[in-house]
Amino acid sequence: MSLPILKKPADAFDVIRLVAEIQANAPTPIDDAADPVWTAIRQEAKAEESQSSCLCLFLNKSVLEPLRLEDALGGILSSKLAMESVGEDRLKSLILQAFAACATMRTAIRRDLQAIVDRDPVAGGYLKPFVFFKGFQALQAYRVAHWHWNHGGRFLAVFLQNRISEVFGVDIHPAARIGSGILMDHATGIVVGETSVIEDNVSILHEVTLGGTGKQSGDRHPKVRQGVLIGAGSKILGNVEIGAGAKIGAGSVVLDSVPPHCTVAGVPARIVARNTTANPALEMDQQFPHHFEDGSGI
Repeated sequence: MSLPILKKPADAFDVIRLVAEIQANAPTPIDDAADPVWTAIRQEAKAEESQSSCLCLFLNKSVLEPLRLEDALGGILSSKLAMESVGEDRLKSLILQAFAACATMRTAIRRDLQAIVDRDPVAGGYLKPFVFFKGFQALQAYRVAHWHWNHGGRFLAVFLQNRISEVFGVDIHPAARIGSGILMDHATGIVVGETSVIEDNVSILHEVTLGGTGKQSGDRHPKVRQGVLIGAGSKILGNVEIGAGAKIGAGSVVLDSVPPHCTVAGVPARIVARNTTANPALEMDQQFPHHFEDGSGI
């Protein structure tokens, strides 16, 4: 059967939300029409299988044998995060426990994957991000850690945080609150502190830090609102708010709150433009004005 085309995050969300309602404990493969994202992954895997004989075993184990997207993702994450003292099977069961218990997480997985397809020109479909992109995989592993953090498994959550950092080079505290439709492009070196909040449809490039400003406790990390684009190497420090639709120029150090729909850049960051698009995260245009009357640059 033909696959529904998912172009925009909003359109994807309508389909994906329906999937989440039927996905929790299905004993048989989900019908193609009910989960077009999973169907697309499998179709692309079958096409690759016919062309990449050396990867047939990998594709079968990772994508073609599992019944559901969650089963496949649980296998991928557990194979990467397991260690000698915490085996792959045990870790997979803990991951699948979180997936089964949380419909919001199942929806977020699909919205995050759709965000990559929509915003990253190298994605080339659903399969490559699903099996290879460490930003996507680190984010989904964080979601598992976050669920366990909130359901009595804080030591386990910190163990997962440690393994995610070691394996993927991404350090997200399990107490941080992250929405869906999130793109972590390249992802290497991303750090997200304990009391950080990232709302829906945000794009974050590599080497970004959402950190504190010292050793104080309490609410001390940034709040990033919907539609924000955070350029590579940016450091956002303290309990500041990055307004909806804002853009943070690459390499900036943000120490103060940023108004909605403004571009900031520099060290320390200052406002350099008013955005003409409502959601820079969706456009992924990382350019910003960089010449000023006094001849200085960023």
